[in-house]
Amino acid sequence: MHWRKTPTGLHASGRELFAMGKKDMKLYWGSGSQPCFRVMIALHEKGFGGIDMKQIIFSENGHKCDEIMVKNHRGQVPTFNDGDKIVNESMAICLYLEKAYPNEGTKLLPDDPAKFAKVIQTAIEAQENLNMKLLINCVYIAWTTSAADKEGEEYKSRMKAGLEGAKKELEIWEGKLKKSAGEFICGETFTLADVVLFVFVATAVRFGNNLANLPTLRTYYDTLSNRDSIKASWPPHWKDGDLEQSKQVLRDM
Repeated sequence: MHWRKTPTGLHASGRELFAMGKKDMKLYWGSGSQPCFRVMIALHEKGFGGIDMKQIIFSENGHKCDEIMVKNHRGQVPTFNDGDKIVNESMAICLYLEKAYPNEGTKLLPDDPAKFAKVIQTAIEAQENLNMKLLINCVYIAWTTSAADKEGEEYKSRMKAGLEGAKKELEIWEGKLKKSAGEFICGETFTLADVVLFVFVATAVRFGNNLANLPTLRTYYDTLSNRDSIKASWPPHWKDGDLEQSKQVLRDM
């Protein structure tokens, strides 16, 4: 291996570091998991799509197997390692990849402090708000409520409020995209903010919202759905067809 001297120390040359990283990386993931989807997009963007990726089956409690528990005491996916460095939590993995391999593949975080701040703020804003408004307040409630309880007024009231909140949140992102200086959420370049935002937009579509009243968001979804990293990371069981109508909990948003 050849090393080069930099202000921060000795570093392997880009090509050899890339090969080393691919060889020593491993990702444990599950189909349909938004955090896993996000990390897989980031890996493909950085040029590491060919690493060892082991799919677990949630219904078989694959995320609780010994192989994962020894690396992630919470028994969750994504679980990732780069050699002896173990990184869990999807946002942490994405940030690690950019920090460890800034010159490989797509640059997901700008060097300019102001642009960096905009991208990281947008990514966290999307994660915090869309996760709560779409997944926790709508999808999770619908999927964890029994059929009998869904007939009650309490559930109907909670879902009505949840769907109204989800609708307003997506409208916020529609507005942000309209104001963007390019086709991506932070301008003309695909960044970490798009990695985060797209997964939630795709999830909204998966759960029945066709974005018909959000044309800019719909164009964003259609365009990015054809991006190589996203096509390569698409959850396998999503390819089997749409959810049955009773599970499309965002369709009436």
